[in-house]
Amino acid sequence: MELLTPGTGLIIWQLIIFVGLFFLLSKLAWKPIISSLKEREVSIQDALSTAEKARLEIAALKSDNEKLLKAAREERDRILHEAREASNRMKEEAQADAKKAADKIVDDARAAINVEKQAALREVKEQVALFSLEVAEKLLKKSLADDKAQKELVANYVKDIKVN
Repeated sequence: MELLTPGTGLIIWQLIIFVGLFFLLSKLAWKPIISSLKEREVSIQDALSTAEKARLEIAALKSDNEKLLKAAREERDRILHEAREASNRMKEEAQADAKKAADKIVDDARAAINVEKQAALREVKEQVALFSLEVAEKLLKKSLADDKAQKELVANYVKDIKVN
């Protein structure tokens, strides 16, 4: 039973060693341990506050990015709308120019046709006049083939000259 009940001398020595170790640790070890724990607590708190600030900044940046993306999309849509309108205007202007050019070509062709028509009518009139003269000449030759008809024609001309 000696193992279960310690002796008084052993208890006293253990108490002396414990108290000495307690004072030694309180003077030398506990202050640095407590100060290092406080430093660690402060650094952990700083890290947490920095992480919270970073999270808030990221949220703000995300919000800004969303705003920028929205603005960029709106700008893109506006530019595309303006480009479509410009394209439509250019197409309409090109169609109008093409219509004007086609109308000018048609008008020029009509003018050329009228000029050719007038020239053809002049030529037909000249041909008709020539044919009429040839017919009249042949008729006169036929009717003035004898001397009596020639003398009557000359007499008629002389009367007409005197009357005028």
